Amino acid sequence: MPSLKKALILAVGVAIFRAISQPSPANAQTLHYDLLLKGGHVIDPANGLDQIMDVAISGGKIAAVGVNLPAGAAGKVVDVSGLYVTPGLIDIHAHIGRGAVPLNWFAPEAKVKTPPMGIPADIVLTAGVTTLVDAGTAGAGTFLVEKREVIDHAKVRVLAFLNIVADGMEGGTENDVDRMDVQLCGETIHKFPEIIVGVKTAHYWTEKPWDAVHTPWAAVDRAEECGRLAGLPVMVDFWPRPERTYADLILKKMRPGDIHTHVFAQQFPILLPDGKLNPIMTEARQRGVIFDVGHGAGSFWFRNAVPAVNQGFVPDSISTDLHNDDVNFVTMTEVMSKFLAMGVPLNQIIRRSTLNPANEIRHRELGTLSVGRDADVAVLEVLHGHFGYIDDGWARMDGNVKLVARMTVRGGRILYDPSGLSMVEWTKARKQYFSTPAGGGPAAKADDYPRN
Repeated sequence: MPSLKKALILAVGVAIFRAISQPSPANAQTLHYDLLLKGGHVIDPANGLDQIMDVAISGGKIAAVGVNLPAGAAGKVVDVSGLYVTPGLIDIHAHIGRGAVPLNWFAPEAKVKTPPMGIPADIVLTAGVTTLVDAGTAGAGTFLVEKREVIDHAKVRVLAFLNIVADGMEGGTENDVDRMDVQLCGETIHKFPEIIVGVKTAHYWTEKPWDAVHTPWAAVDRAEECGRLAGLPVMVDFWPRPERTYADLILKKMRPGDIHTHVFAQQFPILLPDGKLNPIMTEARQRGVIFDVGHGAGSFWFRNAVPAVNQGFVPDSISTDLHNDDVNFVTMTEVMSKFLAMGVPLNQIIRRSTLNPANEIRHRELGTLSVGRDADVAVLEVLHGHFGYIDDGWARMDGNVKLVARMTVRGGRILYDPSGLSMVEWTKARKQYFSTPAGGGPAAKADDYPRN
């Protein structure tokens, strides 16, 4: 009997401990989120999500993704109903910095008269991009300058492919084989493994006759050698010639995981004369070669893209090739819109702008809304109407849908919100907003949520 009494006392004690240690529905509201995006259509391919859900952020990280998260638990609630909430977009082909271009490029005595090709990195935040990858603007000899001048100061996350040419782009040495230093390339990658995601080769010997130094595959072979040395993929910008065919590039030279960018450029035989998809595209994809858009100002033609997409060949990743020569400034959402107008489902476009590029650059912590990951979020809207899209051959394609960014969150900070989704209507702002601060005092703001 005493043992039974002890057992009953122990059981009651355990029950009481469990009751007081588990949060009740009444005190669940004490959970605190810094920001709650409420009622949006969440598309997160990494987690198989494609439905109306809420996304909560705390301490710069994703805190929760679920249905009907408590609004009372958030410091700021943003109504995003009718909009799409996705992981921050990843653009794996753009150009920042100045590569091999000197600061005095405009001076009469300058050896290079070309202006820097790099865009201001943070401008991509206006298109929902939270991770930007520089596609080989800098090489081993110029990367530290790019890091100090741009990467270290950007609000957007910036990663980079390292050009196999030590000077990088636009310096007049992109065809100098003796500047394609494999050892120096590998050593530089080893110094900056958290930033450099691969090797880039581009613009090599497109017209001139071959000679003893300038052999057909010199640039590709050296880039591949550095890629093998570093254990990283190679991104290839390529111009085929009879002595170096596109088929040999994607079927023999490139390794699984390597990325062929500018896939819909005019120079590639991705279609047969009868308009059918060239079988080498499917064969190369089966080998593990990755096909990237890299739109830019000279690498995207509807005459290649539309028939290929209609036959089921959708690029693995969507990217812009943004640079200063692109006068039409092709943003990430603009390129995505072109594929949406071609009939590619939105969830597939989001996959190719988040999960796929994250995998391609081997940063699988990105491109997802998983709990605990950096709170990089894009809030997008699909517009319906009449829209015109152009390619680099000055041809137009008409469409009835367009994708635009409404808000961009990077590491929990709202860095782009031009329509004020996260802001209070001005007549309802707090008292501080209506006061004029004394010299040096805090700005008259409607709230304290961290923004730009």
